[in-house]
Amino acid sequence: MKSAVETLDPTKVKLTVEVDYDELVPSIDHAYKHIAEQVNIPGFRKGKVPPRIIDQRVGWGAVVEHAVNDGLNDFYRQALTENELRPLAQPTVDVTEIPAKAGEGQLKFTADVEIRPVLDLPELSTIDLTVEPAEVTDDDVTERLDALRERFGTLVGVDRPAAEGDYVVIDLRATIGDEEVDSVSGVSYQIGSGNMLEGLDEALTGLSADETTTFRAPLAGGDHAGEEADVTVTATSVKQRDLPEADDDFAQLASEFDTLDELKQDLRSQAAQGKGSDQAVAARDALLEKLLGAVEVPVPSGVVEAEVHRHLEQESRLEDDEHRAEVTEDATKALRNQILLDTLAEKLEVKVGQGELVEYLVSMSRQYGMEPSEFIQTLEQGGQIPAMVGEVARSKALAVALRQIEVKDSNGTVVDLSEFIGSDEIDEQQSALEQAMADAQAAADAADGTEGTQEPAKA
Repeated sequence: MKSAVETLDPTKVKLTVEVDYDELVPSIDHAYKHIAEQVNIPGFRKGKVPPRIIDQRVGWGAVVEHAVNDGLNDFYRQALTENELRPLAQPTVDVTEIPAKAGEGQLKFTADVEIRPVLDLPELSTIDLTVEPAEVTDDDVTERLDALRERFGTLVGVDRPAAEGDYVVIDLRATIGDEEVDSVSGVSYQIGSGNMLEGLDEALTGLSADETTTFRAPLAGGDHAGEEADVTVTATSVKQRDLPEADDDFAQLASEFDTLDELKQDLRSQAAQGKGSDQAVAARDALLEKLLGAVEVPVPSGVVEAEVHRHLEQESRLEDDEHRAEVTEDATKALRNQILLDTLAEKLEVKVGQGELVEYLVSMSRQYGMEPSEFIQTLEQGGQIPAMVGEVARSKALAVALRQIEVKDSNGTVVDLSEFIGSDEIDEQQSALEQAMADAQAAADAADGTEGTQEPAKA
């Protein structure tokens, strides 16, 4: 097989592939066999029709068409491999020549395909990263302690106007013109949370129990999402959360510690852990930003357009040009990041272990509220496991890259992120362990396949 590549643009190529007749023979033999099993020809049993009879009764055209359809995908993939191309979309294939008769000729086809562009990434040793210091203050500890007290607080009714942080039980009615488009009753809402209607916090602030007010706001959801509506809201009760005293008794109630000082020390450790994690996230984001700034990443327009169409079709918003522009921007950014991180993972020779994949899938299953086994089975049936491997590889690529970069905080102190980004030694140990387990399983399978095997009884 011969193949040639013509670059149409940085993200698109035309493959020209020529396949000699001899290489097409296995597919032709398969075509004869398959057709023989399908046709009814007097004097021959199904599956036993000779090729020359098939040529006479069915025609060489049907045979070669079947053979080309059968082998085309393999020849295309072989050409991709030989030319080190990484497709990002399905190709547009044009068969330009087929064998005219049995025993001679060739298959020739072209394939236009959008590919991952070749990027020249900078050396990681030339990159400097700076993050915020992970200093834990007394305010950090107090914030965590107050959040814990909130969990054990009690709501108490108050006879005063509502203020930020209060919980108000409300009845709400929204109208557009004379039409009531939405209403809720007896809903508890915390002023300042901002998770209902725009302007609701301002409307409720200063409102006492059994008082009513009106305001205008765009609706957040439903058939009239985004439309301005007149909203009438009544506060049926106002409550504040009373917090328990921060003392030894509270420490014993809310934790495994006997004293408040012990609890505060644990909260300080948690805060330090959280700030360390924040540093790792900030370092990863900064590294991605620096890489994107150092190299131009062309994005295949066809891949973006297909993703945008799929997204808008799911939302039934194909005619929404404003939303299309937003989705296009998001899809372009996501694909640009994916291309860069795939290139980085390849450069660093990142390998995804089975344990890493399973851990990621279990975490994803929780987000979807599914049992891990059910979630994984759904992905397997949809052929999505390779995509999940890609996601893990991209995330791991940033972590592996960070191991080669000296990260400092703004005070000039070197930051140790190994707790969050792992180490090469741990990866090697994990790979060795998984390989040993795979070898042991293969040996066990081989033993199960041979142990106790007997020759079949002869008549």
